[in-house]
Amino acid sequence: MTTTRPDFFELHNGEKSPLPFSHQEYENRLAKLRSLMAAQQVSAVLLTSMHNIAYYSGFLYCSFGRPYGCVVTEDKCITISANIDLSQPWRRSFGDNFIYTDWRRDNYWRAVKEAFGNARDIGIEGDHMTLTNRQKLDTMTNPTSVKDLNEGIMALRMIKSAEEIELIKGGARTADIGGEAIRDAIRVGTREIDVAMAGRDAMELAIAQNYPDSEIRDSWVWFQSGINTDGAHNPVTTRKLEYGDILSLNTFPMISGYYTALERTLFVGDVDAESLKIWQANVAAHELGLSLIKPGAKCSDICAEINELFASHDLLKYRTFGYGHSFGVLSHYYGREAGLELREDIDTVLEPNMVVSIEPMLTIPEGLPGAGGYREHDILVVTEQGSDNITGFPYGPEANVIR
Repeated sequence: MTTTRPDFFELHNGEKSPLPFSHQEYENRLAKLRSLMAAQQVSAVLLTSMHNIAYYSGFLYCSFGRPYGCVVTEDKCITISANIDLSQPWRRSFGDNFIYTDWRRDNYWRAVKEAFGNARDIGIEGDHMTLTNRQKLDTMTNPTSVKDLNEGIMALRMIKSAEEIELIKGGARTADIGGEAIRDAIRVGTREIDVAMAGRDAMELAIAQNYPDSEIRDSWVWFQSGINTDGAHNPVTTRKLEYGDILSLNTFPMISGYYTALERTLFVGDVDAESLKIWQANVAAHELGLSLIKPGAKCSDICAEINELFASHDLLKYRTFGYGHSFGVLSHYYGREAGLELREDIDTVLEPNMVVSIEPMLTIPEGLPGAGGYREHDILVVTEQGSDNITGFPYGPEANVIR
């Protein structure tokens, strides 16, 4: 007996779930994308990254080695998902959904071709599509032309809507809640992991209470002590806190694909004179950065001013990365609006409704006075007149020496 197995299919199992934003918000985003498509003379776009699929459809996929996509045409928005997820992608998508099966190799591309319809001038995310998938696109869908729309799409995401800003503000409040839980858990002899779990649990409980329709996943904490503070993204360990340790508090709540961040330098028990001097210099850089965030400011110019301050303290050689970045659909494993980072090579001019961090970091190598990593991190919304700092957790030695 032969059973016919489909290459892909549609299944509306259950009802559509509430999405992070209103239907009008998604319509507005798609309208701007379609204007970009028209300007670039493409009739369909294949989005493949987690951040862009989430931005335009509301669906945040879990790949596990399988390809996912979202095809946007002049009148449709169709997510392409694997059969292992069944209808969850449809429930969490704005628009339609095709489910591809693994009965035959390349069924994903057969579903993509169906979603393209008659479109043959195709836009892609050139920074995300692999060489293998670029070849598959050609052989399986036979496009007339393929254009990379990555930078144009990124530019659209850099200006936040009122609904996005409201969600980001909620994320910042949640990060502060995690920070408070961490500060309360800090004790000499306590392990990094125990402190980190206190912060993560507090944030997830807050998200569950304040955003009950969201998927509760992916919030995390990096809490580091002693030598483990030398890298901003160092993982949590079982190291026990010692008297006089430098600490890095980093909370990252995730709400519907949008992460926010709180980062603070702390000391447990006491802070020595040399460490205090470096900490105060980093706080001064942080406050200078906060004062520079306003419409019309150029990212590279902001970077240059903070560089001058560090150079005056002979500390510029210990700077580890740029001084801030954009926020939005972003996580530690996807996203990044690289055109909006506070670095020497970025000349983007700040505009109202952009959202950026200020996060100077100095790392003094082990064996030198004041060894460790120092960083402070606030999130600011650029306004018509200046900026709105939406981070509330205090910074600096007066607040964060935990005795």
